[in-house]
Amino acid sequence: MTSDSASETLGGHPDEPHIGALAGKLNWLRAGVLGANDGIVSTAGIVVGVAAATAERGPIFTAGVAGLAAGAVSMALGEYVSVSTQRDTEAALLAKEKWELKHQPEEELDELTGLYVAKGMSAETARQAAIEATEHDAFGAHAEAELGIDPHELANPWAAAASSAVAFTAGALLPLIAILLPSAPWRIPVAVVAVLVALAATGVLGAYLGQSSPWRPTLRMVIGGGLAMAVTYGIGSLMGTAIG
Repeated sequence: MTSDSASETLGGHPDEPHIGALAGKLNWLRAGVLGANDGIVSTAGIVVGVAAATAERGPIFTAGVAGLAAGAVSMALGEYVSVSTQRDTEAALLAKEKWELKHQPEEELDELTGLYVAKGMSAETARQAAIEATEHDAFGAHAEAELGIDPHELANPWAAAASSAVAFTAGALLPLIAILLPSAPWRIPVAVVAVLVALAATGVLGAYLGQSSPWRPTLRMVIGGGLAMAVTYGIGSLMGTAIG
């Protein structure tokens, strides 16, 4: 019987995201959306601030590229360390579970039964379910019921780091290009509009992929990006005036 047939037989919804697939999807979504958002906002803040201080393209370009490179490396490193810590924790918990299953099988069966009872099963049904789950895949059953971990889909730090770095770079390129192409009087207005539109699009895309309402995340991104550019523009203007 195929997985789809089994799902239909059990009354499930094949197109509905479930725990394992949804957790992986949300992990990629989080890294991608955060990376793109940080790339857009941080680079926009840098180049708008520098453009407020000088009309020369060279300093704007240098600052923008430096910010892009530093930000991409920082995001990738942060994701790698974070997800590596998560994976190490998951691996340690799973190793402990394997030891308990090998040395304390009866206690583990009682524990699994208790977990099923806590989910609403009767004691008799829970015991039978625990026995059948243990016979089929004891390790997988305990990992899911006790720890909420799929042992076959542990978090991947390299994938998270790469996703975050690529997303940051893609986001950072937009404000950099937007502020370098126009002539001096139009650089900041064009960059600001482009950044706000990009942030709105990122918010809508993130909400769509996460199957949630787009209004709140989009508003947060647009307001946050606008405030960041306003602050760096003010600082750049003051520095330009002081230096000049």
